[in-house]
Amino acid sequence: MGSVEITILGQQYRITGDAPDEYIKELARFVDERVREIHEKAPGITPQKAAILAALNIADELYRYKKEQNELTRNIEKKTEQLVRLFE
Repeated sequence: MGSVEITILGQQYRITGDAPDEYIKELARFVDERVREIHEKAPGITPQKAAILAALNIADELYRYKKEQNELTRNIEKKTEQLVRLFE
């Protein structure tokens, strides 16, 4: 288990985890980018609120991707069943 230092919105954090350091840094850059994006659109917002809004935006994106993935999986399963029936 490694430990890596990251920066999000100018704040330093030490993260410990099983993932490779570069992966953690990549995630941190992604989160920092999202938090900065919100903070730039609303400069008066506190860093904490910007982080919460960024987290909600990221969660929304993830939820939409998961929903889309589930729909694609159901469609593939349905098509597979149809193809199997054709060969029976």
